[in-house]
Amino acid sequence: MTASPASPASPASPTSPAAAPSSSGERPASTATGSAARSARRWRGLLAPAAVLAALALLPYSALEIPVLLDGPVNSPGSLQLLALCLVFGGLALGYDLMFGRTGLLSFGHALYVAGGAYGTQLAMTELGLGLFPAIGLALAGGTAAAVLLGAVSLRGLALGGIGFAMVTLAFAQAGSIWVQRNPGGLTGGEEGLPLHTGGVPAALVGVENTANVYWLALAYLALTAAVVWTAVARPVGRVWQGIRDNEQRVSVLGYDPFRHKLGVFVLASALGVLGGALHLLVTAGATPRSSTPEFTLTLLVMVVLGGSGTRWGPLIGGVLFTFLDQRLAVLASSDLVHGLPGALRAPLSEPMVILGTLFVIAVYAAPGGIASIRRSLTWRRGEETR
Repeated sequence: MTASPASPASPASPTSPAAAPSSSGERPASTATGSAARSARRWRGLLAPAAVLAALALLPYSALEIPVLLDGPVNSPGSLQLLALCLVFGGLALGYDLMFGRTGLLSFGHALYVAGGAYGTQLAMTELGLGLFPAIGLALAGGTAAAVLLGAVSLRGLALGGIGFAMVTLAFAQAGSIWVQRNPGGLTGGEEGLPLHTGGVPAALVGVENTANVYWLALAYLALTAAVVWTAVARPVGRVWQGIRDNEQRVSVLGYDPFRHKLGVFVLASALGVLGGALHLLVTAGATPRSSTPEFTLTLLVMVVLGGSGTRWGPLIGGVLFTFLDQRLAVLASSDLVHGLPGALRAPLSEPMVILGTLFVIAVYAAPGGIASIRRSLTWRRGEETR
């Protein structure tokens, strides 16, 4: 005996409570469940960044000693300055990846804006008598305006392909680096750079005893950069950027203006670079000509590739890890331990860049997609083994 189609027990019945719309205006159960699932995923997505931010914010209160990795306790001034520098470069790499990994724009001139933030903030304090934060604001405004102008010119080079954009940005960066090194009017300090003008810096950010405050400011820059980048990528404009990276012609056919979107991402990444340059000035207590060279941009590119371009956490991890290894290997190279080794071992170990280059090559072969791809690879392998 079969059930009647009109029976309430039939799951396919149009009068079934699960299928019929509620007369009280309530949403169907399936819609409510989907909304709850999306909300749960959103909260889980915020949980990891919040936990990392809280852990990093509490580091200045930790007296934990980590031999080899740090010379003293975590909350010692030297350790906090090193960690602050790592956070700044994590933010710089994350901002640079907004162009390279998210939109496919290979720029060799990002250092121009980082140096603009450092030197612009310094000169605003010394020449205009501004305090630190007004000076940063002025440098940010000037750097953003320059990014609009130079970005529009550089993006016209895309008529020659991606290499045209890379070469034009490289030319602008090289011109800026030459200007810095020639020290016009004694403004840039030439090859020696400029020491931080502490007269314009708040007292709470000056001195060894206030290193923790500088560390927290660097952490705030990293958090701000991550929030801006991750939010922008999750918005519809982020999907347009990804479309431009994958197939620019298709984006044009859909009615979007690739030039306008590429200029927007270029300006946003450059503004974050200017802000990072100001923080670099504060953490290192000076503006150095190295931050204006194309090699500085190549270092950011290596950080992004090492961590995983176009990923959520990859550029951040790559920037922090590369900077930490660069600083610690320099200390190791000048240590008595290395000097006491035989010549065959002492020669390579006394050159930090040789070790870094070797580690980078190994990392590229071990994880072609960057460090951030290791977890996905392990998850995929576990899934294959369970089949």
